[in-house]
Amino acid sequence: MKGTQLGEFEELVLLMSGLLDGNAYTVTIVEEVAQRTGRKLTLSAVHTVLNRLEKKSFLQSYMGGATGERGGRRRRLYKITASGFQKLSEARAVRSQIWNEMPKLSFDFSY
Repeated sequence: MKGTQLGEFEELVLLMSGLLDGNAYTVTIVEEVAQRTGRKLTLSAVHTVLNRLEKKSFLQSYMGGATGERGGRRRRLYKITASGFQKLSEARAVRSQIWNEMPKLSFDFSY
């Protein structure tokens, strides 16, 4: 079923949301991904994925407190749900199983 599967980008955003545990919002996710992977993301792309993950019930959002650095505006924070963590665990298990079955590959192409 398409609605419950994780795409690669969704998985990355969900992982970062779990890693940031309660401090995940669009900006921190973009920064964390850039720091850990060197991948540059746009705020709008991450925002779109956060909304999609929340609709799938893999994330739950709530409004944080107002901050002076944001002109008194509150930020929307995201926290991974139990079903989101379960989905990440399933994805990890599938990847591990496939890697464990990977044969020794030869890259010698001289036939």
